[in-house]
Amino acid sequence: MTQTQPKTMTGVVLPGNSTVAFREQAVPAPGHGQVLVRMKASSICGSDIRAIYREHLGVGDEAYRNVIAGHEPSGQIVEVGPGCKSFGVGDRVVLYHISGCGVCEDCNTGYMISCHSKSRAAYGWQRDGGHAEYLLAEENTCIRLPDNLTYEDGALVACGFGTAWEALTRIGVNGRDRLLITGLGPVGLAAAMLGKALGAKHVIGVDTSAHRLELAQTLGLVDDAFLSDADALGKIQDATGGKGCEASIDCSGAAPARRLALAGTRQWGRCAFVGEGSSVEFDVSPMLIHPQITLFGSWVTSLGHMEDLVERLSRWNLHPDTTVTHRFALDQAAEAYKIADAGQSGKVVIVSE
Repeated sequence: MTQTQPKTMTGVVLPGNSTVAFREQAVPAPGHGQVLVRMKASSICGSDIRAIYREHLGVGDEAYRNVIAGHEPSGQIVEVGPGCKSFGVGDRVVLYHISGCGVCEDCNTGYMISCHSKSRAAYGWQRDGGHAEYLLAEENTCIRLPDNLTYEDGALVACGFGTAWEALTRIGVNGRDRLLITGLGPVGLAAAMLGKALGAKHVIGVDTSAHRLELAQTLGLVDDAFLSDADALGKIQDATGGKGCEASIDCSGAAPARRLALAGTRQWGRCAFVGEGSSVEFDVSPMLIHPQITLFGSWVTSLGHMEDLVERLSRWNLHPDTTVTHRFALDQAAEAYKIADAGQSGKVVIVSE
């Protein structure tokens, strides 16, 4: 052991009835290929709210196993186990939040999110996550956090910004594009920030919340912000000379927003769905086939692409933490989840000193 850690720690668990509970348990010791991370920032994801906090809806890869919550962790390594090859005590890290089997086709390409092994375990879902004082992590899920990025930047990369980055790069957003984003929650704000960084000259955001529209405009992340109502498609068409946007992304998971993202996409354009849950019905021929639109489904990202995102954020000096609107200490986790559940905020983060 490289330094003495406390013997016990406090962690947050989610009973599934829109409440938060606290658990005292032993601080884990890293085994072979593992590191112990002192948590600095652990943000709340919409999936935590949808599938765990309100009620335990998840099955399979989304099944919650009564572990410490939080799958968007960032912190500093305080202890390393035997066999670690790249990271040491004092290193600042982001955690790719799924630990896969490490040997399947998906793991070998960095997409541990898509691993189907029984040994696959996501932080905060099937193994202890970041809403605690310490987190036991596999070294091969660590991504180095540059000094010019904050721990909050790192936490947001761990899921939300990584998810937006994957979708935007998969549909090839660039300087020739206008970008439509339906849903301006934390992932939508991430898509707007990264879309502009990739060169999109005109970013249009749509949401049901006037507060979130105002936040996106205040942060300078969108050029137009439209309330999601019966007039939204007409406003998108007016803003784009009647053509629609070359690229679009739905970050809401709501059926009307998914249809709007498709309807607001220009002929021969590209559309991505990243918002989780629910379902959608639409007339395939006039909305997808005849306008020659390519529709992508995109789930989180890969280790390599997340490392690429971190490197670019550092080089561009671009900070995801500007989308954080609420910060709470660990013992205020119940209030943090209430704010996140209300759906009117930017990113909500649990932080430590």
